Amino acid sequence: MKPITHQHVTLLLLAVLLFLSCQKQIQSPASSRETERIAAGRNNETNGHVKQTKTFTADVVKKWLRVQTALLYAPPSSYGINAGRYMAYCGVALYEAVQPGMPAYQSLYGQLNQMPEMPHTAPGKAYHWPTCANAALAEMTRQLFTFTPATGTLVKQLEDSLNEVYSNETGNAEIFERSKTFGKAVAAAIASWAATDHPWTLWPDFKLTNNGAGMWWPESNPPAPYTVPKGIAYWGETRTIVPGSIDNTISSPNAYNETPGSAYYNDMQEVYIVSKHLTYEQKLQAKYYDDPGKRYPAGAHYFSILKQVIEQLDPSLDKAAQAYAKAGISLIDGTIGSFKAKFMYATERPFQFIQRVIGQTDNAAKTWKSYIPTPAHPDFPSNHAVFSSSFAFALTSIFGDHIDFTNSTYASEKEMIDGNEVLLGSRHYHSFYDMAHDIAFSRLYGGIHTPRACEEGMKQGLKTAQHVDRIVKFMKE
Repeated sequence: MKPITHQHVTLLLLAVLLFLSCQKQIQSPASSRETERIAAGRNNETNGHVKQTKTFTADVVKKWLRVQTALLYAPPSSYGINAGRYMAYCGVALYEAVQPGMPAYQSLYGQLNQMPEMPHTAPGKAYHWPTCANAALAEMTRQLFTFTPATGTLVKQLEDSLNEVYSNETGNAEIFERSKTFGKAVAAAIASWAATDHPWTLWPDFKLTNNGAGMWWPESNPPAPYTVPKGIAYWGETRTIVPGSIDNTISSPNAYNETPGSAYYNDMQEVYIVSKHLTYEQKLQAKYYDDPGKRYPAGAHYFSILKQVIEQLDPSLDKAAQAYAKAGISLIDGTIGSFKAKFMYATERPFQFIQRVIGQTDNAAKTWKSYIPTPAHPDFPSNHAVFSSSFAFALTSIFGDHIDFTNSTYASEKEMIDGNEVLLGSRHYHSFYDMAHDIAFSRLYGGIHTPRACEEGMKQGLKTAQHVDRIVKFMKE
């Protein structure tokens, strides 16, 4: 037997060390994962934004949209053209309340017009994003939906019921209270910002004096001067949510011309011709998007559509928040640009030209009436065309094109068509642009807008939403 030398001992020690090192490498990943799991569990209790916004459903958004649409329906007092404004500010508040849980996304502070800096989450502290969203939407609804006494009751009922669910879900009073506080702080900042967007409320009354040929005048034919409500006449002076969103978006109407065969004459004559050959489906389309005060007036129908889109497509909370914000921003800036153009041109409505000019050679035209009531503001462009196309582009940018969805807003509503009471039913679309076209040309069939007002209105709304998409970056670059 050979004696054990110092060299043998050294080799033996190296072999043992190598073996232990290999064992450590084999065991290390498992032990490391276990350590991370335990640490994550601890962080989930008190520290760190462990659960991201995308891990939650959009149930909180669906529930608040149901309350908001219920409040907007057949209001006891008018809320003017504010529906798009409500959607924009509620959407931004929702997005900002959950954005810290979206690592790839950024705040809209610094991008939106005069928007204040948002409250910050506490570093290293956990938040429950549905609780943040609930607090923000509850407060925004209280602040903006002030046109009906039902607001306070419905808001409290939903806010309390969701808080009970989320308190149990978090299982941690500290996280729950911190989340509520953050959501309310965001809403308070957004509500204060919203209150500064319409300085025209203090401006002098808007007096309409020119009721000459080609100029818009209300169908009730009031004596001059006629005072147009400020909320309509000056709406185009409202601060846009996105700076520059309506720049270079407004086209011009046809130049006034009573000569048969001219672009202006033909455009007006087309309304008259279409009105004499309306199909049942065209009448149904006109009635569906008429949105008189007894249903969803002044653009509030888009709240119902947004609600249904989120219910049918069922996105996660992060995507729903982005959709709510972007659709609202595009919609309100579209309404501002549309009214700016309307009172820039003050173009007459079809009934005026048809009765006055076409009526010179056609006795039936002298007493012609539009199929649905003519709104009390100018023809060009069509609000419905601008609103629907801006809204459609925003939703397409979030959910994509070729999206099947159904608008059942008035599925159980009844209207008189051709002497019969019929259900308005549901309208199915294969894209958001299909819907926009349907809404825009419902106004031609209703006899209240010319084809050019509808076509150019759609272009204006699309340009506005494209500007919003170009200027506002939700994702970090």
